[in-house]
Amino acid sequence: MEIKRRKFQGVLNILSFNRHFYVFGLAALAIIIISFWVFNWSNLLLWIIASAFSYGLIMPLIISAYVYDFSRYYNFNWLKEFKFTDSKEIQILNINAGFDETSFIIKNHFPKSDLKVFDFYDSKKHTEPAIIRARKVSLAYPCTKQINSGTIPLEDNSVDLIFLLSTAHEIRSHNEKIQFLKECHRICKPNANIIMVEHLRDFPNFIAFSVGFTHFFSKKTWRHAFKKASFKKLSEQKFTPFMSIFNIRP
Repeated sequence: MEIKRRKFQGVLNILSFNRHFYVFGLAALAIIIISFWVFNWSNLLLWIIASAFSYGLIMPLIISAYVYDFSRYYNFNWLKEFKFTDSKEIQILNINAGFDETSFIIKNHFPKSDLKVFDFYDSKKHTEPAIIRARKVSLAYPCTKQINSGTIPLEDNSVDLIFLLSTAHEIRSHNEKIQFLKECHRICKPNANIIMVEHLRDFPNFIAFSVGFTHFFSKKTWRHAFKKASFKKLSEQKFTPFMSIFNIRP
């Protein structure tokens, strides 16, 4: 199945899923402007505060448009350099957190391989409004299976390739994250690969998302989690200054 993305779908998703943030931000900005007229603040102070609020509201949309709409991330050409095999003997697993934009694309790139799709979304643990809204509009891949992040219902040493695409950071607890990665390690064949794509809690993403960058985790945190899960090899390459593609091997 070919999935065609609309123009500016990435930035429209950000606006839709995080509209509470923009409603509160615009309301706060309106209160600041009204306060200026009531309390006769200095023009300089008004411009500083209004500029800071405007930056925090607009810059994430600009970066999201760049990363998700103009960088060609969703054509998956960046995956070709890994030179993964596509055959009937290959078992691929794509794991999401309730919002799946990639499974049909992965299947198009690996038409012969057996693709399984798991969703670890837990309404009791993952309560952020953005996830709840995203889940309502997500196009589910056929036979997607609901799982617990700590238990992946596959046999040991059974999977050749696992995709974690902008997904793993939704596991907020570090211990839960380690347990999830231990399960990934258990089901991986000795020569398997995990492809994880994430924004990082680093300076470029601070510039892009201001305080919102705390929703992501640092490279140090990810390295520690994978080490605790017994993975031995981890390499990183940048896809735009704002996203990292990790290739992790047992």
